[in-house]
Amino acid sequence: MSFARVALLAAAFVAVAAFSPFSSAGSEKVALSVAIDGAIGPASTRQLEEALDVAAKRDVAVLILQLDTPGGLVTSMREMIADILASPVPVIGYVAPAGGHAASAGTYILYATHIAAMAPGTNLGAATPVEIGGLPSLPGGDKGDQKDQGDQKGQGDQKGQDGRPAGDAMMAKVTNDAVALIRSLAELRGRNGDWGEKAVREAASLSANAALQEHVIDFVAHDTTELLQLADGRTVDVAGKKQVLATKGLPVETLEPGWFIRLLSVITDPNIAVILMLVGVYGIVFEFTSPGAVAPGVIGTICLVLGLYALNLLPINYTGLALMLLGIAFLIIEALNPTVVLGVSGVAAFLFGAAMLLRVEGPGFAMSWTVIGPAAALTLGLALLTGTYVWAARKNPPRVGGEAMRGLPVEILDWQDGEGHVLALGERWRARADEPIAAGDSVEVADISDLVLTVRRREAARNGARQ
Repeated sequence: MSFARVALLAAAFVAVAAFSPFSSAGSEKVALSVAIDGAIGPASTRQLEEALDVAAKRDVAVLILQLDTPGGLVTSMREMIADILASPVPVIGYVAPAGGHAASAGTYILYATHIAAMAPGTNLGAATPVEIGGLPSLPGGDKGDQKDQGDQKGQGDQKGQDGRPAGDAMMAKVTNDAVALIRSLAELRGRNGDWGEKAVREAASLSANAALQEHVIDFVAHDTTELLQLADGRTVDVAGKKQVLATKGLPVETLEPGWFIRLLSVITDPNIAVILMLVGVYGIVFEFTSPGAVAPGVIGTICLVLGLYALNLLPINYTGLALMLLGIAFLIIEALNPTVVLGVSGVAAFLFGAAMLLRVEGPGFAMSWTVIGPAAALTLGLALLTGTYVWAARKNPPRVGGEAMRGLPVEILDWQDGEGHVLALGERWRARADEPIAAGDSVEVADISDLVLTVRRREAARNGARQ
């Protein structure tokens, strides 16, 4: 009996030891992988922040940051770089899969990672800042001219300070700031700073093998297994401390983005945000015009809140936002009181506001005329349609009040000496007549004054109409 008790105690001790938090010290390390696929923006920043937080809490060996991006917003890029530099977990930047790229903002992020690698068939570079805000490109615009202008901006306009346009001076400041950033990252990670500056000033790009030869990356890896094998044994600086990586043969766990990050990646597209705002404003307007419908008000409020939340995360120009809202207000007034002037002014204000909405632009974060134009046309069409119905309603006969009672058939209740009472709309009214009328005659309302109806024979009214 005592032996059985000892056996049970021993089994309980083993179970507790196996599931105890302290037993994790001897557990096998893992590598956590997170993929940034698409434009760099608020959703990418949130995704990397959550991945680094999970990696730190689980004390993983490394975080693999897989990149396939055309670039994005400078503000989001700098936040991601700051998170990587402050991370207590080594971050391996890996441009993959084959055919992918780390262009523009992706190049800076790759420079910031502790280990930089690329898969065969990938490329990086073209890091010239092109985020000075302005009007969206017109459809069918001269792409060659735009490219030449971008190259000139990337070189910082070397003509000198005298007579330099304000736009070129601003672009030179932005370019020099970008050069300083990529050089500081290159110095921190021991990479080629000269080529980094060339990528900024001349929009230079490199293939995977060329990047390895230029000492921009540490190695080329076909997959994550080879990536971890080649990273094994390398010494990196993690938050100011030297650390030797032990990554060979580590199991890789992929961290998928949650529903909120997926939603964020959709609504932070400025075109989607504008559409959400339009749906929200008109949903609320329809709710006010048709009280009790409920659905337009609920859907409109949700869309408006989502649109404003998305715009709050983007670097927007509040003057542009104010112009858009003013344009919508003008169009609503135009629908209720057609003047043409307000309609045209509303469309103009909406278009200019949408064009000015973003203070900066980047790949995947630019207003599109294919969205702005139809949205303005739809808004104007809705205003004109509503105005047409309102104008037509003015010409229709009145449906309420004294005017609406003229021609209404009534029933005589009692009548004497040209006066009496009649039944109209289910109510008892005092009435009088300017012609002989007797009980039982078919009469209708001719006029109303001081709550007294003037009635006449319906036959006489019809005869008068025929004459």
